[in-house]
Amino acid sequence: MKNRIIIYLLIISSIIFYSCNINFPYEDFTPPSPPKNITVLNGDQRVDLYWRQNPENDIAGYNIYYSYSYNGKYTLIGSSGTNSFIDYGMSNGVKYYYAVTAYDYNGNESELSQDVIYAVPRPEGFNQSIFDFRRFPNNSGYSFSKYSVVPYNSLDADFFFENYQGTYFLVVYDDTDIKDMGPTIDIYDIQFAPTSGWSTSKDEIAKVGNTYVIWTWNNRYAKIRIKNITPDRIVFDWAYQTVEGEPMLKPNRERNKLYLSRKLNQTKEMD
Repeated sequence: MKNRIIIYLLIISSIIFYSCNINFPYEDFTPPSPPKNITVLNGDQRVDLYWRQNPENDIAGYNIYYSYSYNGKYTLIGSSGTNSFIDYGMSNGVKYYYAVTAYDYNGNESELSQDVIYAVPRPEGFNQSIFDFRRFPNNSGYSFSKYSVVPYNSLDADFFFENYQGTYFLVVYDDTDIKDMGPTIDIYDIQFAPTSGWSTSKDEIAKVGNTYVIWTWNNRYAKIRIKNITPDRIVFDWAYQTVEGEPMLKPNRERNKLYLSRKLNQTKEMD
């Protein structure tokens, strides 16, 4: 009799359970979509990365990877709970490719982002001063390769400052080129060195707030942004690309030209 009661109770419980339409918990095995619109800010031994937030509502975070080639093995360097990441301690003059994945609360991770993203960190400096070459000849030039002030007529001088009857000039020598890129917000605005439009007179009028790209005698690119000018001196920020012939001063995002080839060879390595 007792066994029958138990059986009846089990049958009634089953009927009540199914009639209430109670759902079993759903286990998610679907990974998020790869992050999009990856951009980088190239700096001095650092790279800042940004990307568009994923549309899924269960995103737990993002993993950031790097490689020395677009089709190479990508190594995990860190994770972020937001859509940005700073990669500190990178070597200046080395090209790094980056990719980002998204992962959800169930541990599902997306494929690598599709954008072709790379950076070549380079040295930079801020609030540097040089002086009018007529009055202060030994402190009027600047050498990017030495990261220092030099005499205007030094073999290491990449440019120098001149106050010519109240008009201010940045001057380079015959083996160097210069171009005024116009007003900018800061030293990071100019992404790549130009391919044309260099000054034929080997000088440019110095203006506060303008950025100038300099193509040095040893086939390197640099940029300076003037912050202040007085009759005696200029104050500027600078960045210098140490890789010969590399026009990247601050790279931006390329579209996924190489995505399919990387897709075939895609590998990720946990750090």
